[in-house]
Amino acid sequence: MVGFPILSLITFLPVLGMIAILFFPKEQVKPVKYLSLVITAIQVVLAIVLLSNYNYSAAGVYDEKSFQFIEKFRWINITGLSWLGNVKIDYFMGVDGLSTPMVLLTAIISFIATLSSWTINKSVKGYFALFLLLDAGMMGVFVALDFFLFYIFWELMLLPMYFLIGIWGGPRKEYAAIKFFIYTLLGSVFILLSMIGLYFSTTETLADGSKVYTFNMLAMMNPANSTQDGILSILNPNNLRFAAYIALFAGFAIKIPMFPFHTWLPDAHVEAPTPISVILAGVLLKMGTYGILRINYPMFPEITRQLMWWIALFGMINIIYGALVALAQKDFKKLIAYSSVSHMGYVLLGMASLSTSGINGAIFQMFNHGTITAMLFLIVGVIYDRAHTRGLNDFGGLAAQMPVYTGFVTVAFFAAIGLPGMSGFISEALVFVGSFGVELTRILAMVSTLGILLGAAYMLWTLQRIFFGPLNEKWSSLTDLDKREYAMLVPLALIIIFLGVYPSAMLDIMNTSVNSLVNFVSGNIDSLTISGL
Repeated sequence: MVGFPILSLITFLPVLGMIAILFFPKEQVKPVKYLSLVITAIQVVLAIVLLSNYNYSAAGVYDEKSFQFIEKFRWINITGLSWLGNVKIDYFMGVDGLSTPMVLLTAIISFIATLSSWTINKSVKGYFALFLLLDAGMMGVFVALDFFLFYIFWELMLLPMYFLIGIWGGPRKEYAAIKFFIYTLLGSVFILLSMIGLYFSTTETLADGSKVYTFNMLAMMNPANSTQDGILSILNPNNLRFAAYIALFAGFAIKIPMFPFHTWLPDAHVEAPTPISVILAGVLLKMGTYGILRINYPMFPEITRQLMWWIALFGMINIIYGALVALAQKDFKKLIAYSSVSHMGYVLLGMASLSTSGINGAIFQMFNHGTITAMLFLIVGVIYDRAHTRGLNDFGGLAAQMPVYTGFVTVAFFAAIGLPGMSGFISEALVFVGSFGVELTRILAMVSTLGILLGAAYMLWTLQRIFFGPLNEKWSSLTDLDKREYAMLVPLALIIIFLGVYPSAMLDIMNTSVNSLVNFVSGNIDSLTISGL
């Protein structure tokens, strides 16, 4: 794979597809749909090729040796500026054990969401053009290693998602789209300010020996590259590093979404069309926790250690609060939305442990939550397409009318509960092992186990209300799954069961990189002291 730009190809292939779609006449609906399906299918193939060529043993202490499939060249070069000096920005991509599972997840979910989009009949050309642009933005976030490039991809997702909710959504689509836009844009402002501060606090040595400010994320992770006068420099005794950490964390926490920044999510999920809900839950939420692990942890390790209890606290709040609110819902889709808030709390809890097992569990939970919740939202979409209602009390006895559909629902529900043999069990178990093993987070982990009981309560109650008991005669004409719906649900069910039985297929990819991250944050810079925090 040396020299082959697989990361650029997997990232920008949807952009090429979007451009091609713009030349199609708007009446040609089927070619637009099939082209989008082919593009996302090729992405899945490329992700599998990436995975098959990944070197599981490669490691480094957050330098270029830590990453694989690197693509790097000078992208922007502006010289002759007075006080700014020379501005040099790299096109820098690479993956490690943290980002590779996310690349695979993005490719799979995008393909499944394209299949789910087959029922879209309104402005099909515009929908799929925006969908592919969103796909490119999501993939770019997980492979970018230059902060400037990362931020471009981060912002690139905002516009298509706003229109996909605001145009193709439900009755309150405008409200949900604007709320999503404002929350996310606020977080982006926090990230932008911190990014600029880090830029002016980090230098990179060029081949000629000169030093320039840099957006290189790996350079920002290395204390040796800190400038003496940079306001976010680890060497500056009068720094604002704590404020920058909080700003970055808040920007990423909005995307998770972490309590109390979660209120945009239920509205966005309920009003968004099914495939966009799948994208939101399957991929977008993971970008928040990915950003914290990729940027906050290695760039501000000393502050991460200080705040690990608080991160665990918010993880616990997410778990318990999200589950309690889900238990009170009467709308099927809103229940799944709040269950997402709860299950992302496990990711925060595992991250806060700063242990290999805890962070491995957190990243594995990110992947598993992506597949399980995507399946849950597809299940909601299947029943809504037929009945045009999502009220949990409107159904009853559907198991006899739609037995195959009920089987897939059972797999997804028990995976969400964390049943042994399903992928969700392994990741949640690792999160609790890591959290219990650290004295600082042990009590919070113990309280968080209530989320398992509450999750079982709202999932099993939902299963009982919709599928068991006497059949509501109003739904006696409902049909079971069709071929397209099989194609959406079968791959996700197989992934959930396979990773539940053989989790090492994913954990082996993460382990070396997670060890490097844990050692870097916990051990490698213990001798550095930060004043003024």
